[in-house]
Amino acid sequence: MKLLVAIHDVTPALNAECRQLWQMCAAHGIAPALFVVPNWHGEWPIARNRPFVQWLRDCEMEGAEIFLHGERHDEVGSRRGWRDELRAAGRTDREGEFLTLDGIEATQRISRGATLLTELGLSPIGFVAPAWLAHEESYRAAARLGLRVSETERGVRVHDRAMMIDAPAVRWSARTGFRARVSAWLAGWRWRIHQSWSQTPLIRVALHPADVKHPATLRSVVRELSRWSQARHTWRYAQL
Repeated sequence: MKLLVAIHDVTPALNAECRQLWQMCAAHGIAPALFVVPNWHGEWPIARNRPFVQWLRDCEMEGAEIFLHGERHDEVGSRRGWRDELRAAGRTDREGEFLTLDGIEATQRISRGATLLTELGLSPIGFVAPAWLAHEESYRAAARLGLRVSETERGVRVHDRAMMIDAPAVRWSARTGFRARVSAWLAGWRWRIHQSWSQTPLIRVALHPADVKHPATLRSVVRELSRWSQARHTWRYAQL
């Protein structure tokens, strides 16, 4: 039984929290995938933060896989329709960057982001839309541009094999105190019913920098990382 662990929202804007999550994973012998945002909210271009880029390179040398996680991770300049509102309800606070993009714009953003990461000495292998919200055109663009893997809310898309691997995700939300406590409870509940997932080949643990900011989610992340890493073999995306 396999386990994938990833840190989302990797940006110098959240440097301390990203490093804390990395160390928490390292304590269990895990080198998590890093979902990198090249220019967080248009205000944090990683190209101007060389120490952060060097940290990413060091993590990659230690086994981290690099993913492009949008270009800005916000919806500035985009306009939601009612279908978009329904799809995003409760899932993101206006950070579904690829939620409304057509194929042309999605291709441009993925291309710019992947090119930038490569120019900075990183080796991006995949694409993950913020909040897992994107249309099919975005995944086709990622495949055309040579990115081998993408994630959706449902699981992992392996472009090399044109296949989807179902993979439930253990995740948290610390946007409010109420959400933090509920998501911590849900993470524990998922562990308690993990026997019903015993025939599920792949489980994901999705970590976010905000998870360390609330005591309830921080305690839960520490506990669940220990549980799941002991119960399953940690894999790399490339192994899929």
